[in-house]
Amino acid sequence: MRLMFGWARRPHQFFIVRLSWTIVLVGEINEEQSSLIPSHCFYHLQIHLFPLLFRYFSPLILLHSITFFLSTQSNIFFISRLSESAMAVDTEPELLPQKKNEPSEDEKRKAKIVPGSLMKAVMRPGGGEATPSEGDQVVYHCTIRTLDGFVVQSTRSEFGGKGIPTRHVLGKSKMILGLLEGIPTMLKGEVAMFKMKPQMHYGEEDCPVSVSSSFPKGDELHFEIEMIDFFKAKVVCNDFGVVKKVISEGQGWESPREPYEIKAWISARTGDGKVILSHATGEPYFFTFGKSEVPKGLEMGIGTMTRGEKAVIFVTSQYLTPSPLITVEDGVEEVQFEVELVHFIQVRDMLGDGRLIKRRIHDGKGDFPMDCPLHDSLLRVHYKAMLVEDKKAFYDTKVDNDGQPLEFRSGEGLVPEGFEMSVRLMLPGEIALVTCPPDYAYDKFPRPANVPAGAHVQWEIELLGFEMPKEWDGLDFKSIMDEAEKIRNTGNRLFKEGKFELAKAKYEKVLREFNHVNPQDDEEGKVFSNTRNMLNLNVAACYLKLGECRKSIETCNKVIEANPANAKALYRRGMAYMTLGDFEEARNDFEMMKKADKSSETDATAALLKLKQKEQEVEKKARKQFKGLFDKKPGEISEVGDGDREERNSGEIQENSDKLEQNEDDKSSEFSDDSTTDDQPRDWLSRFWPAGRRIFSALGLNRCSIL
Repeated sequence: MRLMFGWARRPHQFFIVRLSWTIVLVGEINEEQSSLIPSHCFYHLQIHLFPLLFRYFSPLILLHSITFFLSTQSNIFFISRLSESAMAVDTEPELLPQKKNEPSEDEKRKAKIVPGSLMKAVMRPGGGEATPSEGDQVVYHCTIRTLDGFVVQSTRSEFGGKGIPTRHVLGKSKMILGLLEGIPTMLKGEVAMFKMKPQMHYGEEDCPVSVSSSFPKGDELHFEIEMIDFFKAKVVCNDFGVVKKVISEGQGWESPREPYEIKAWISARTGDGKVILSHATGEPYFFTFGKSEVPKGLEMGIGTMTRGEKAVIFVTSQYLTPSPLITVEDGVEEVQFEVELVHFIQVRDMLGDGRLIKRRIHDGKGDFPMDCPLHDSLLRVHYKAMLVEDKKAFYDTKVDNDGQPLEFRSGEGLVPEGFEMSVRLMLPGEIALVTCPPDYAYDKFPRPANVPAGAHVQWEIELLGFEMPKEWDGLDFKSIMDEAEKIRNTGNRLFKEGKFELAKAKYEKVLREFNHVNPQDDEEGKVFSNTRNMLNLNVAACYLKLGECRKSIETCNKVIEANPANAKALYRRGMAYMTLGDFEEARNDFEMMKKADKSSETDATAALLKLKQKEQEVEKKARKQFKGLFDKKPGEISEVGDGDREERNSGEIQENSDKLEQNEDDKSSEFSDDSTTDDQPRDWLSRFWPAGRRIFSALGLNRCSIL
């Protein structure tokens, strides 16, 4: 008999670290015990005593009492509730209330366990001291017997099973209550017998694990468990169809994804150990991620690995899709893939449609994407440009630029859009091959003479290095405003070139920096406020060009809140309202614009003229839509107005509106010079119900005799 105990004493607390003993019984046992285990077995007994006993009784007295109890009970087989938790008693109450976490479903189930419902006997001891914990995948064989020794179910082939051990992830997989409580007490290689009452196995109320109707759920059963292995597992998919065991960690954090190119050593065996693939010599297996060149489950597992990592990936049958790598016979429920991820090449689908592809040829220095260039960085690159069709180079900086690299600042539209998008996802020293469609290459950029229209091109780009954008910290107010003016001028150039997104990004960059600028006097405050309003107006203009009218209105509101009489803000907000079809709000802004700034009266009048045209277009469309919906009856609805007169007025409005459009496109002036007045008289209905006239007119009812 071996007895071990210990305790630790701290102020206001008493701990029992562990009190356990192991008894070896050799000899005869009664029939009830023989139904559970054979003789010559090891019995493991753990007892936890209440800590306060040590306050009143000497440990030597307790030891003597336990020894006496054991000496008088030579053939006792007793297993207490399986638990390894130490108990602690605080002699002082907590000063602050502690919020208790909501117990998990497994914890609620464990709370229902009663003494004597689960008994454990160790038939063969395991090795080491570690036991499974939550998050570990446990691999074990299980044989279920009745009390008289009849085998009900087994994973072992000698008892009619398939010879494939069971795999569960503690804390995640659905398990019967007895194994949920008992397996965490086992060592690797241990064989134990668990005696379970019905409520501890499939007879549990609302048991999460289903079983066939012929299973004796109401009987007390023996579960013989052999713990083959346990390890920390990465659950790749929620149904546990793909689980990964890491053998050795890889480098970095980046994992492959579609459409990366992969090189890996891959071997495979079935759950019963039969080797079905061995690829450990020659060249590593090469495949493209996302092209169904390996089984789906294997690809999912490799997608969680890093460069150089070794792992075992467990894949169940539903994820063993057909592939060129391996052919799996029918009836195989699980395959274990041993994988070493040798290397992968980053391939990025920049647009998501397969047209703009960046393929890394040589790795750069640093971590992706933290060490990639930021917006407004000064980039230095060497590149060679060629046509996709003939692979013939038409430009090479090392040859055609006297060996000097190309220098440009990102975000300024100085290189084709596809070129810049790719470079901004490169690391210093990286070499990449970029395949670009025409609309992201030279169709929207000055095209070299030897590049035909609509040509697909390839760039082999080497990022030599880059300089981060200049920080504004430590600059005085004048220097800050000078930097802001430079960026604003760049934005204006991009706006004139029709690159509205890039222009907006420039304006917004300055506005973000302005959040950290504090003018020191009234003069600086006035300059700062005017510049900020100007930038917001430019952003609003970009939003208008991009068709994002709501955002344009929000941006104009920022200016109007600071200066309600700002004519440009009222004009642009009115144009946004008019585009959205909110004609009343647009009219209010244009009218307010005339009152706020007399010099813009002609421009506001021209805007009102265009607004009138828009309203007539909507009304005309509505009349066509509702044509024939209402039949005209004598005495109820009068004749519709003269169509020729409407067409004539519409033509005059269109002529003046064209002049307004021409002036709007002139970037040197914000407003046009055309003016006209609305000379149509308003009747009493329009005075009391302004919207009513437009509604009746839209329905073709210009005047109602009843009203």
